[in-house]
Amino acid sequence: MPSILIIDDEEPIAWALRRAFEREKYRVAVAATAEDGLAQSRKQVFDVVFLDVRLPGMDGLTALNELKKIVPTVAVIVITAHGNLNTAVKAVEGGAFDYLAKPFDLAQAIDGAKRAITRHIDHKTPAQAEPDQDIDLSPDAIIGRSPTMQLVFKRIALVAPTTACVLITGESGTGKELVARATHANSPRRDKPFLPVHIAALNPNLVESELFGHTRGAFTGAEKARTGLLGLADGGTVFLDELADIPLPVQAKLLRVLERQEVIPVGGGESQSVDVRVVSATHADLSTAVRDGRFRHDLFFRLNVYPIHLPPLRDRVDDIPLLAEHFLRKFGVANRAIILPADTLTFLKSRPWPGNVRELRNALEHAAIEARGSPLRPEHFPEPTAIVGPAGLVDRLKSLVTEWVRERTANREIEPADLYQQLLDTVEPAILDEVLRQLDGNRLVAARWLGLARATVRKMIRKYHPSSNEPEGDET
Repeated sequence: MPSILIIDDEEPIAWALRRAFEREKYRVAVAATAEDGLAQSRKQVFDVVFLDVRLPGMDGLTALNELKKIVPTVAVIVITAHGNLNTAVKAVEGGAFDYLAKPFDLAQAIDGAKRAITRHIDHKTPAQAEPDQDIDLSPDAIIGRSPTMQLVFKRIALVAPTTACVLITGESGTGKELVARATHANSPRRDKPFLPVHIAALNPNLVESELFGHTRGAFTGAEKARTGLLGLADGGTVFLDELADIPLPVQAKLLRVLERQEVIPVGGGESQSVDVRVVSATHADLSTAVRDGRFRHDLFFRLNVYPIHLPPLRDRVDDIPLLAEHFLRKFGVANRAIILPADTLTFLKSRPWPGNVRELRNALEHAAIEARGSPLRPEHFPEPTAIVGPAGLVDRLKSLVTEWVRERTANREIEPADLYQQLLDTVEPAILDEVLRQLDGNRLVAARWLGLARATVRKMIRKYHPSSNEPEGDET
């Protein structure tokens, strides 16, 4: 029977984990402190240890190092409700097998234990990276405690020590360059150059020369040879932002760099060796670009070795207080803190942020200027950015629905109502009327657009427009 040790001072979590693993026929021991867990580990060898980060007395990351001294091959799964990038990196560097952010599903914990035990049976120990030095990771550079950001921290920590290509995706303003910089800062290349390249800002006719360099006389104006950006980043990391804007002819040469680690300058015939890691980012849908022939499929697969997706701010609204505190510390004048009242914080969490974290930062700076030292109020903030296009409309719709629900659930003393039906009664007639208006009242075509049966559309018309004299029978 596999053996599990759970080190967590939160009794409900320890109890739930214990019960789940006992149902799976594991032998389970529990400790409420790191010291007790270490003492048990000296008496008995466990297959897997679940280790909380915040514990009374010795903290979990210190205990991780001690556990590895006692049993180097033990699989440790770090769990925390207060993780950040620094925590994730230290856990991986300390030899943790996995990293789970609370709250997590018990199925995740069981799956992690099974994978750890399988690896142990196969005589494979968890990957362990020895840190060269105590690096200042600046954990506040990427802010977030939401589950989606915990996953981002974990993925950065796992991929940073490798040489794998990383493709960062996400909407504009989500912080893709911050992730690229964090990946470089936590890699063995940290002392070498990190070179960000914004593809869209390069002259389309000179992208190839900018990336790969050129020889003297390669084209009009090339009075002397020049090393390209990939050559300048030799030994380090190049960050290719707005990847989708790379012209097709240049894509083939970039693939050669990735496959052979060599570049051929424009106008030159001889290749030059480079040792460069490529981290790229895009807010565009590259799979669509591949399908449309605008992006090489082989280059896409080569760059997409390890994807990291950054969530939009609307999917991590619980991080807004942390982000606001972080930015307002920067905007403070003469060590004077900027006050953000609770009602203003509620306002920030409910309004749309199509520009994501970047828009939030700019709005907070705007408000700080307007407030002139007084507490920030909703009227100090600029109007929400109007985004033209389907994506912006979807964001606005989601935000309005969220605000509508929060308004109706604010008073917990009121008996729960049929919110779902209320929403349908509000939205259905608006959809129905606008579709009919756009289609000149053609009910048959409207039913097709709505994806509903004609009989359903007739019932909706009778429900919301009882005076319309809508016939009961089938249309002809």
